[in-house]
Amino acid sequence: MTNGMNIMTRIRLIFIRIGRYEFWPFWLFYLPMYFYGLYLALRAGSLTYFTAVNPAMKYGGAFDMLKFDILDRINPDLIPRGIRISPDIGTDKLRQMMAGAGLAYPLVAKPDIGERGRGIELLEEEAGLRAYLDGKQENVILQEFIGYPLELGVLYYKYPDGSVEEVTSVVIRDLLRIIGDGNSTLRELMEKNIRAQFRRKYLFHKFQDQLDEIIPADNEVLLEPIGNHCRGTRFLNGNRLINDQLLSVFSGIATDIPGFDYGRFDIKVKNLEDLYLGRNIRILELNGVNSEPAHIYDPEYSLSRAYRDIVSHMKIIYRISRMNHQEGVHYATIRKFTIDLKNHLYPRQKKHYLRNQVTPLR
Repeated sequence: MTNGMNIMTRIRLIFIRIGRYEFWPFWLFYLPMYFYGLYLALRAGSLTYFTAVNPAMKYGGAFDMLKFDILDRINPDLIPRGIRISPDIGTDKLRQMMAGAGLAYPLVAKPDIGERGRGIELLEEEAGLRAYLDGKQENVILQEFIGYPLELGVLYYKYPDGSVEEVTSVVIRDLLRIIGDGNSTLRELMEKNIRAQFRRKYLFHKFQDQLDEIIPADNEVLLEPIGNHCRGTRFLNGNRLINDQLLSVFSGIATDIPGFDYGRFDIKVKNLEDLYLGRNIRILELNGVNSEPAHIYDPEYSLSRAYRDIVSHMKIIYRISRMNHQEGVHYATIRKFTIDLKNHLYPRQKKHYLRNQVTPLR
């Protein structure tokens, strides 16, 4: 049986991409918001007003921030073990530093600079890691794989004067998986799953030796362990989880992070009880001013509600930036911001590549 996609499936996927905004390109989905952003910029007197949010992050965390450095500011009890390495590190040195940091396979590899889940891989063995590093031109984070079952994105903000703080968004990440029925092969089950079809080429290659196996009834096959929308994860609205206990937990976490006002904590936790008690939580990443209220990508969410929620968060960013600016935090200059953004989008040379660097998290 061929792994090719038939014409009707292709047409169906095209209509799904058009009809469901969660699959729209980023620039298209945010197109109406650019006008509101321009309005806020005119009010602030600067097109880069948002860079005054999160003074400890480059450009407030809009882009080009080093994930490793941000994690290093967080309570070490809340983050996975990890190291930052250059891609040309020798095998012996790599093994030595992994052992020193308590890292073992499987582990997660990700670019130190990266967005929207690009370049993140779960690696099971050293050969896979060497293949991953081959051709890389930027530093890479190797991170302990956390197997906790509940993966969330929690967006938190606080005003610099301490007058207001709030958790405004919780997204539940439902990883891409299929459930066996006792009759269908893995191939057939993946062909029935829309999100798997969007990742068809990758998944069919990944599971090429298992495609014709019949999956027993109620058996679960995890197709993608990385919880990003572009990897097939379904984002679900978890705002019902927001309460005073959740705010208290993330208020305590954020208080210990200098220069942080606004961002989304991407976390794994054992269960909801532990979440509300602030235990068995691991922060995989902390994003800055570029953080989206990712609950809006729930398939059941409407486009009008999504835009309403984005506008609400843009207002929050505006208010925080103005407060910080009044306290002496400068807006980035247009010239430098534009140059750095161009280099970020269209890199021509190695950036933040420190040869033979190995940096452990605390």
